[in-house]
Order: sequence, then structure tokens, then C-alpha cells
Amino acid sequence: MNERLLLNLVAICCLLAVWPLSSHAQTDHRGAKPVAVIGSGKPELDAYFIGLIEDRAGPNVALNLLPPDADLATLPHEPVIAIGPKAFDRLYRAKPNAAILGTLIESQFLEKYPHETSGKISVVLYDVPFLRQALTGKAILPHATKVAVLASPQNRSRYASLLDGLSEHGMEGQVFIVNTQEQLIPTLIRALNYGDLLLGTPDHDIYHPRNIKHILLTAYRRNKILIGPSQAYVKAGSIASSYPTYSSMADKTAEFLNYYQENGDFPPASYPETFSVEVNRQVARSLNIPLSQPELISKRVDELLLNPSQVELDD
Repeated sequence: MNERLLLNLVAICCLLAVWPLSSHAQTDHRGAKPVAVIGSGKPELDAYFIGLIEDRAGPNVALNLLPPDADLATLPHEPVIAIGPKAFDRLYRAKPNAAILGTLIESQFLEKYPHETSGKISVVLYDVPFLRQALTGKAILPHATKVAVLASPQNRSRYASLLDGLSEHGMEGQVFIVNTQEQLIPTLIRALNYGDLLLGTPDHDIYHPRNIKHILLTAYRRNKILIGPSQAYVKAGSIASSYPTYSSMADKTAEFLNYYQENGDFPPASYPETFSVEVNRQVARSLNIPLSQPELISKRVDELLLNPSQVELDD
């Protein structure tokens, strides 16, 4: 554990020792309003992320990580940060009227909760906008024009906006429905025959550990690439994925907290402003695909989003 993480852990322990759960609108000795944090259950991650947020939120906000056995029903209706979906769900069930700011949460998860109009529930989203992920593939394969997407039946409508947005960038897409596990490979083959690339999505009925090996092997045998669905899948064999960094998510979290302090509610759920790209060079070499540096690919995706008429990756 590096020095910064250790210092964050020590600071959090000190705060826990002096901050009462019932302090409805109290401030600490610096005049900062305490904001409770429900952790992910991973102490090092929680400490690191909390430190990033505090660095950005300024002196008016003091984050207080609650112990795992804290009685969440006694929390005041003030901003509470939940790190990860389990923390969010636990807090929502205990106190659904609280002002909750979720972090490290995918857009698909948020759909289960009434959040669109209340202003009391919002999320800094952890996944990647579909169009950005598709353009990550376009940055790697500039001449790609067709994007294939696998989807379970209940998620088909989710990708309509993605397909609509592709045309502006000289691309088109098609969703291929996987109705049963037995249909995965036959449907995947049809998708690969259609698309220049396969776009992974946060559809957990399809992209999970039991399926990913079969998806990757089938794609490689047909000389096709998988983009996404997340940074973790690059290590498994996806050629590349865009992903939000912890720093960019901390930037947006601090922005939301400061907005709440000024307005008494949160902005709508949104993605961070910036994304990075991770690549798998071994996969690229095996498919004889040249790869630019990840920073250049990420920059190219930003350029394509701003100016869809650009089609070739700069050297």
C-alpha cells in the first residue's frame, strides 16, 4: 500500500471516531458539512476514491466513511455517497428518501430506481456511452462501417439510440438477439458475418465469465475484433475498451456534491467528462492490426465525437 493510501486510511479512521451518525446538519471544526459515505467493502478502493473526491470537492465538504454495520435508517436526509451498486441498493432500501449520490454504478443498474425527476437520487455513471465505445472501434479500424451488437431479449430496446447515432459517423449497426444460451454461438456467427467489429455491452446475460471465452474464440477465428464492454474484458481478450478513470469520476462526483450544496438537489445522472482507452497488443498482433498509443486512440475518439466527418486516424 503506498503512502497516500495509508494516510487516507488513517484520516478516515480518525473521522469515524469523532463523527456522530445523528449529526443532521452539523459541521466539522473547519466549518465543512459532513457527507456520509457507504463503502464498497473494498477498503483500499474506498480510501483512494474518497481521497480523490476530497481533493476536488474543496474545504466545504468532509467525507465520512461509515462502518459496515452502521444503521443507515438513522442517517439524516443529507447527501450520502454510495460507492458501488451494493452500497447504493443497501442505502436505498434503508432510506429511500435520502439524497443519494451513487458512484461506480452502471446505467443499467440505475433503471431499477425512481431517479429521473426527484433530484434526490443521482449517479456518476461507471460504464461507457455506447457511441463512444463504438467510435473506439472506429479509431482502431478507420474503415469499419458496420457494428454488430449482441443483446438479450429484454435489452434490445436499450441499443436503439446507439444505432441512431452511428449514421452521423458513416456507420450502421444491427442488434442480434440471443434468446437462449444454446443460440449464443449461432447468433454470434451471424453477427460477425454482418459486422466489421463486435461491440460489447453491459448486458450481463451475455457478457459474463461463462460466455466470454467462447465469444472471443469465435470472433478471432473469423478475424473480427471485440470492443469493450469494459476495461476488465481487455485483459480477457477484447482488443480495446474505453473506460472512465477514477480521477474523472471523482471530478464529476465533486461537481455533483458542490451543486447539491448550492441548489439542494443533484443534476441528472451523467457520465464523467473524460475517458481513457486500454488496449491488448497481443490480440492486435495476432490479428495483424496496428495499434496507436492508447492516448492517441482516446484523443481520436474525442475528435470523432466533435467532428464526425473525420474518418482517418492521424499518425
